[in-house]
Amino acid sequence: MVRLLLSHVGKYKKDAILTPVCAALEVLMETLIPFITASLIDLGIERGDMGNVFKYGGLMVVAALFSLAFAIGAGRFSARASTGFAANLRSAMYKKIQTFSFANIDRFSTSGLITRMTTDVTSIQQAFAMSIRMAVRAPLTLIMSLIMSLTINARISLIFLGAMVLLVIAIMLIIPRVSGIFSQVFKRYDALNESVQENVSAIRVVKAYTREEHEKEKFAKASGLLYKFSVKAESLMALAGPIMMFVVNASIILVSWFGAKLVVSKELTTGELTSLFSYCTSILMSLMMLSMVFVMITMSIAAMKRTAEVLREEPAIQNGPSPVTEVPDGSIRFDHVNFAYRADSEEYVLSDIDFSIRSGETVGLIGATGSGKSSLVSLISRLYDVSEGAVYVGGTDVRDYDLDTLRNSVAVVLQKNVLFSGTVLDNLRWGDPQATEEDCRRACRMACADEFIEAMPEGYNARIEQGGTNVSGGQRQRLCIARALLKKPKILILDDSTSAVDTATDAKIKKALRESAPEVTKIIIAQRVASVQEADRVMVLNDGRVDGFDTPENLVKTNEIYRYLVETQSGEEKDFDEALKADHFTDYNMEDGDNE
Repeated sequence: MVRLLLSHVGKYKKDAILTPVCAALEVLMETLIPFITASLIDLGIERGDMGNVFKYGGLMVVAALFSLAFAIGAGRFSARASTGFAANLRSAMYKKIQTFSFANIDRFSTSGLITRMTTDVTSIQQAFAMSIRMAVRAPLTLIMSLIMSLTINARISLIFLGAMVLLVIAIMLIIPRVSGIFSQVFKRYDALNESVQENVSAIRVVKAYTREEHEKEKFAKASGLLYKFSVKAESLMALAGPIMMFVVNASIILVSWFGAKLVVSKELTTGELTSLFSYCTSILMSLMMLSMVFVMITMSIAAMKRTAEVLREEPAIQNGPSPVTEVPDGSIRFDHVNFAYRADSEEYVLSDIDFSIRSGETVGLIGATGSGKSSLVSLISRLYDVSEGAVYVGGTDVRDYDLDTLRNSVAVVLQKNVLFSGTVLDNLRWGDPQATEEDCRRACRMACADEFIEAMPEGYNARIEQGGTNVSGGQRQRLCIARALLKKPKILILDDSTSAVDTATDAKIKKALRESAPEVTKIIIAQRVASVQEADRVMVLNDGRVDGFDTPENLVKTNEIYRYLVETQSGEEKDFDEALKADHFTDYNMEDGDNE
């Protein structure tokens, strides 16, 4: 795990190496200062020798200046290395996430990925900064100060060894407990981010249903749990401070007592006692710094594990060894396909799906909410892989295609498609970055989007706000259809993507697609029978199975579900119970949308 994370230090490796070098030289200068101080007192002040006062005083100033310079260098290099390391980690995680399939993202959750790229990486950055500076400075200070104090007086130095043992025991008792709690803290950050993300993205629904108080309570609950675990962890960490100060004060008292007796008996000079006080403080403060490093690393271990999980995650869907880089046509074949979102699921979302669609054919897809319509079309562009069977596009198994090639040949327009901040042209060119303005205008005419775009004061240069909040639902859908057409796909999937436009506009769009792109295979998912009646064939899905697949005319005669929909949507009276008499027509409802 550590090796994986450190491999992303990259070009900041030089700064990461120079930091401990500067820290070591800083410690060397700081360690010499008390030793020089002893000579200043014993050979200069006590003897009244001003020459030695200036000599050793000058040496102290030089050592202090060098220490300052090395400290500044260590701080600068540490800042560059740690922030650069964090930037590289975030970049690596972001690039990795871009390769994830929907199954990978479902495993981590959106809020969890956001927490890992923000809070977790910040924790790792702080631990790394302390590791390359404090983790070098503290033990070196401890070792060198202990050596110098042993050189001055070995007996008094035993006090320092005893203090070190006490502090190490205290730290080892605290750290394991803190580590487990911080794992819970990061999980609470996930829950908090999820609450915020969900509330902000659905703010219109929240306000429409006046659920602000409910959302406040949900956020307060998530925030309260985070507070509870954070306080518990911080309270344990806070014990290190009082324990440290107790040991420091006890050590100073003992050094003062025994040192004073040795000075009186002439076994120790005043300057040496002064140096011992300095080394005592240095030893104990270095132990405090080490405890802080251990605590910081303990806090970041959970973050390291979570970050490493993302970096190690292999995309569930990848290119094969020799991927096919050309889709010859838009023909589609499902060969006895079974599909479930999770490998351990006991039931399939789609069961024994077996059909063929000719290139250039227009196929309607209709079925109840939860019948598997969106799941079925997501297999065509390989957003998910089948559990059993195979899906063929252009006569080739989709698993054998280069992913970019396949997905550039399959354009999907969702019911809730997303627009991005920028101009109308910027959004349209998501379909083809090289598209000319005339190409964009042509696509917009086919999608019946040219009318409202040209009515805008700035036309195709009009600004679209994030998420397309400044255009209506129907306008947003038509822009998304135009964007998909600019891809010049072999297969066009309209997933209930004209639900927000009026019937007349829907008919105009279907006519334009039929006349202007006859070679494109079109799959139209709809709730309205009128949207698929002009299709060459219509597929009826029920409970994850194909209930019927034929021309609209034949389905009216042979399929209970389709006939019921035609009769009820055309206004003809029919008892719903009569349709339910067919064994295969179960749990059908006409809710708008398809969220499977």
